[in-house]
Amino acid sequence: METLKAQKKQTKQSKAMKISGAEAIIHCLLAEGVDLIYGYPGGAIMPVYDELYKFQDRLTHILTRHEQGATHAAQGYARVSGKVGVAMATSGPGATNLVTGLADAQIDSTPMVCITGQVPRHLLGSDAFQETDIVGISTPVTKWNYQITKASEIPEIMAKAFFIAKSGRPGPVLIDITKNAQFDELDFTYEKCEGVRSYTPYPKPKQADLEAAAELINMAKKPYIVFGQGVILGEAEK
Repeated sequence: METLKAQKKQTKQSKAMKISGAEAIIHCLLAEGVDLIYGYPGGAIMPVYDELYKFQDRLTHILTRHEQGATHAAQGYARVSGKVGVAMATSGPGATNLVTGLADAQIDSTPMVCITGQVPRHLLGSDAFQETDIVGISTPVTKWNYQITKASEIPEIMAKAFFIAKSGRPGPVLIDITKNAQFDELDFTYEKCEGVRSYTPYPKPKQADLEAAAELINMAKKPYIVFGQGVILGEAEK
């Protein structure tokens, strides 16, 4: 048993790569099957854009003319493809320009992951150039958000982001990544997320509620149902 554990540990270590946080973000996207992202560059997210150059054959970036356009394009891609849409922006005004698209994706149950750059960790809370509390701003209009301040957090948080965005009732997730986390190195390994403690993506409906709804429909003289994205996502048209 101990030998088997040692072998698994050795295998996991052998697959680890020493890379920058910025490159790790690209590898996370590829591991989640992402092949198309939308965005608009800026200083705080530039390390990730620099890494994109190395992966042009595997990852296509669409340069939009405004960050809000990037979120709406990612929404459209998600709705058409059934995959998670990805948008990327810089800190400050770049990040705040994402809010309308995030709110729209939240209302329409569209799976989307938005990645924003942020000032280095030691400057957080100092009113540094283009520092905005995008985590606080986006909390009401996202399914989940998180600020990464260390490179070592990137694989786990990115895996959680995609799992939460596409599971249960889909929705938008925002990941804010400080510039030091993009530059620092980590031993990169990636494991897809299969569950998050305290998060129940598929709650069980109460039988009494179902019966009450059925009774209302059956009592209607001229039943008329208007349904949308929720019924479509649940494949409950019949």
